[in-house]
Amino acid sequence: MKNALILVLFALLSLNTFAQKKVRYDLYVRDTVVNFSGKQKHAYAVNGSIPMPELHFTEGDTAEIWVHNELRTETSIHWHGLILPNEQDGVPYLTTAPIKAGTTHLYQFPIVQNGTYWYHSHTGLQEQSGMYGAFIIHKKDEPKMLEYTVVLSDWTEMKPFEVHRRLHMANDWSAIKKANLQKGAVQSYADAIGAGSLKTKFGNEWKRMLAMDVSDVYYDKLLTNGRQEDNAPKFKAGDKVRIRIINGGSSSYFWMRYSGGKMDVVASDGMDVVPVPVDRFIIAVAETYDVIITIPSDSTSFELQATSEDRIRSTSLWLGSGVKQLISPLEPLKYFEGMQMMNDMIKMDGNLDDMGMNMSLQQMDMNVVMYPEITGGKKKKQKSKHMNMSDGSQYNSNQLSEIVTLNYNMLKSPVKTTLPDAKTTVYNFELTGNMNRYVWSINNKTVSETDKILIKKGENVRIIIYNNSMMRHPMHLHGHFFRILNGNGEYSPLKNVLDIMPMETDTIEFAATESGDWFFHCHILYHMMSGMGRIFSYENSPPNPQLPEPKKALRKLYADDREFHFMFQNDFASNGNDGEMMLQNTRWNLQAEWRLGYNNMHGYETETHFGRYIGKMQWLFPYVGFDWRYRKMEMGETERNLFGQTNTKDRRGVICFGLQYTLPMLIIADARVDTDGKLRLQLMREDIPLTKRLRLGLMYNSDFEYMAGLKYVLNKSFSLSAHYDSDMGFGGGFTFTY
Repeated sequence: MKNALILVLFALLSLNTFAQKKVRYDLYVRDTVVNFSGKQKHAYAVNGSIPMPELHFTEGDTAEIWVHNELRTETSIHWHGLILPNEQDGVPYLTTAPIKAGTTHLYQFPIVQNGTYWYHSHTGLQEQSGMYGAFIIHKKDEPKMLEYTVVLSDWTEMKPFEVHRRLHMANDWSAIKKANLQKGAVQSYADAIGAGSLKTKFGNEWKRMLAMDVSDVYYDKLLTNGRQEDNAPKFKAGDKVRIRIINGGSSSYFWMRYSGGKMDVVASDGMDVVPVPVDRFIIAVAETYDVIITIPSDSTSFELQATSEDRIRSTSLWLGSGVKQLISPLEPLKYFEGMQMMNDMIKMDGNLDDMGMNMSLQQMDMNVVMYPEITGGKKKKQKSKHMNMSDGSQYNSNQLSEIVTLNYNMLKSPVKTTLPDAKTTVYNFELTGNMNRYVWSINNKTVSETDKILIKKGENVRIIIYNNSMMRHPMHLHGHFFRILNGNGEYSPLKNVLDIMPMETDTIEFAATESGDWFFHCHILYHMMSGMGRIFSYENSPPNPQLPEPKKALRKLYADDREFHFMFQNDFASNGNDGEMMLQNTRWNLQAEWRLGYNNMHGYETETHFGRYIGKMQWLFPYVGFDWRYRKMEMGETERNLFGQTNTKDRRGVICFGLQYTLPMLIIADARVDTDGKLRLQLMREDIPLTKRLRLGLMYNSDFEYMAGLKYVLNKSFSLSAHYDSDMGFGGGFTFTY
C-alpha cells in the first residue's frame, strides 16, 4: 500500500512537471526604414514591428525565445525586470554572449513571477532605434478583466550616435529646436530680458551652469505603441480597464493623465501595490505602471495622454468611441523660475546645497516652481528663498494644489516584503556628473573606472543613494527586486527601477539570492553609455558558460563609457580660415585649433593640446602641446607681450605646458609656458547666447591678440558668421560644425 501511494504521488508530480507549458517565440531582428515624422529613417524592427512584438506568458511557463539576428552587426535582448538565471539576463559581455550578425541565440528560462515588464536591446544605442517591446506575465487563475498595453517611446530623426556625440560636445541644437515650439527653452539673454530675469541668467552663468532644462534630447515624435495616437474603441461605458503602461523611451519621462477621471495605480514595475487614486503621475524611463481606469460613457472617446517632462510633445491613447474628450494640455514650463531655483541650490563648487531639507521619494519636486498648473502662470515674488525651505513644503505639489500627483511615499505593498534575517551590507552611492561635458558617474567614477562590487549570497544589501546632480536618474537593478524604504515598514513596495530626483536621498535594499554579475545603472540610455552604473558580483560564482574569456568580455563592456567623440568646426571667412577640433572621452581630450591667413602678413598658426580633465566638475584641464606659427615680419619688427617678452621670428615651433580652468560666467582661462620660456595668459568664451540663434564669441590674451565674433545658427551644421581678429582684421562668411 505504501509503495502504491509513492507511485501515485510520483505520477502526479510527473504529470505536473510535463503540464508546465513551454511557450516559444521566434524573433527576427532586421534593418528597416520607417517614417514617423515625415522623413524616411533607418531603424531596427523585430518581426517587422516597432515596438517589438508583445510577448505573453503565464506564471509557471517556461520561455523559449529564439532571437535570429539578421543585422550586419551584433545585437542582444535584455529581459527587463525578470528574475532568471544570470546567463539569460541579456547584457552582452557581462551576463550573456552578444548575438553576432547572422546567428541565432536561444534564451530559455522559467517564468517565476507575474506582472508588466518589457524587453529591449542592451547593445550600444539600438534601443533608441526601435528595439523595445512589452513582456506581459499573467497570474495563474487571473480574474477576468479588460486590459490594454501601452508602450511609450521617443523618436529622433537624428542618428542616436549623433545625439550622443553632440551631448558630449554641449551642443545646444536640441534646445534651439525645442525653442521653436516652446519659448524660453534656450534661455538666451534676450529671453532673460523679456522675462525680467537677467539677474537670474547672470547668476546661473556665475555658477558655471548651462541653461536650465529637464530633458537632454529633442525628439521629433513621441509614440504610443509605435503610433502618435493609438485607439481602443472596443471599450464601453462602465468598463473598468487595466492599462499596462511601459516607458520604453530612451531618455523621456512622461506625465500620465486621463480625461475620464482619476486613475487607480495598482502595480509598479510588475509588483502589485495597494490601489492609489491619482490625477496624474510621472513615469520614469524604464518604469512600468498598471492603472485601472473607468470608461464614463458610450458617446465619448477618452484621452490617456503622455506628455514629455519638458512639455514639448504628447502622445495619446483614445479609449472608447465617439466624440473625443481631450484633456487640457500642460502649460509650458517657467524656465527662469527653474533657473532661479537651480541658482539657490547649487554652491560655487558645483555641489548641491540641500539647505537642511530631508528630501526623498519624489515627495518634493524641485521642478514644481516651473509648473504653472501648481504655482500659477505668472512669475511670483517669493519670500526668503522660496518661503518654507526648511520643510520643503514649497516643493510638495500635493500640499500646494488639489491635483493629486503620485509619489513613491504613496506606494504600499499588499503583502509583507521584509527581507530574510541576515547580515546587511551598506553601500553609499552619490550620483554625480555634469552637463557641460556630459559625464555621468557614481561617486565620481564611471563603470570602467571601478572594480566590481563583491557581494555574498545570503546577505542583504542596502544602498543609500544621494543625487548630487541636477538631472533625474532612473536607477535599475538587473535580476532582483528591491524594497524602497518609504515608511511603510513590512509593507514597503518592491520595484526594480527607482527614479531619484535632484537633491534626494533614497534607500533601497535587496536580498542577495542569485549568483554571477548583475548590472545596476541609470536607464537614461545616454547616461548609462556615459558611465553611470556599477556591477554587483556574487563571490564564488561558477564560471559563466556564455563568456569563456571573462576578462576580454569585461574590456568590451568597459569600452562603452571610454568611447571617444569627435567634434570639428571651421569658419570659412573673407579674411581667412580658422577652426578647431576635439577628440575626447570621459577624462581625456586631444584638441587642436588653427588660423590660416590668405597672405604672408596674416600668416598661419596651429596649436595642439593633449590633456586630462581633473575633478568632479572637470573645470581643470592640464595639458601638454605643440605650437607652430608663421607670419612674415618686417625688418626690425618685434612682437611684445604683456610680460615684456619679445619675439622676432617669422617661424616659431615650441612645446608648451599649460592649464585651462573654467571660471565663473563660463570663461575659459588658459595659462601656459613654452620651451622658449614665453608665458601666455588667455581668456575666452564662445557661444554666448544673445538670442535663440545669435551667438557671441570673445577672446583676449597677453600677446595682445583679441577676437570678437558673431554667429547666427541656421541648422545643426551651418551658421552665418562675422568676426574681427586683431591679426587678420574683419571678415565674414559661414561656419561649418560637426
